[in-house]
Amino acid sequence: MQSGLLGNVSGALLLGGESRRMGRDKAHLQWRGRSWSTRTAHLLADLFAETLLVGGSPDEEAPGRRIADPSGPRCALRGLVGALEAATCPRVLVVATDLPFLCVDVLLALCAWPESQAVVPTDEHGDHPLCAIYDREACLGLARTHLESNRLALHELLECLDCDRVTIDQFGLSDLGPMLFANINTPEELASLEVN
Repeated sequence: MQSGLLGNVSGALLLGGESRRMGRDKAHLQWRGRSWSTRTAHLLADLFAETLLVGGSPDEEAPGRRIADPSGPRCALRGLVGALEAATCPRVLVVATDLPFLCVDVLLALCAWPESQAVVPTDEHGDHPLCAIYDREACLGLARTHLESNRLALHELLECLDCDRVTIDQFGLSDLGPMLFANINTPEELASLEVN
């Protein structure tokens, strides 16, 4: 294990989304000279001894162990189950590939928050379960059950967990601004991002 990396939390990047509204695989979109999957994979690999790239087809230069999605409908819950199954650490920090403003401060704040079954950032737009930390033992069985019974919404899973919902103010990161958890889902949103 590389010195200084966190060994009690696995970092997992979910890559298997359908990207229906974008019309192409968001993992390979380029911004500031890098694909989104490569950028986020490096962000995780610089922090965690174990980085998992779950589902999809990450770029070759993206660091991390490639994990196939489990069987089931193509959805974020399937990726979460895959991450929890593959992780060797007791806690798993799961992020989506389409969070261009994600930064190391947020990841460290999630890891430092007191342990709960799930620690989920929340803001005026709601919860952000695809930038959250999950207790593997507490969540895996329940997440599998939800996937097998076709209860695919992540907010339904969160309602069944002892979940800490935390604002960026509580993290002490209010200076990072309101776009911190913005995800990019459409060509229009991407065009707006590219002019900034």
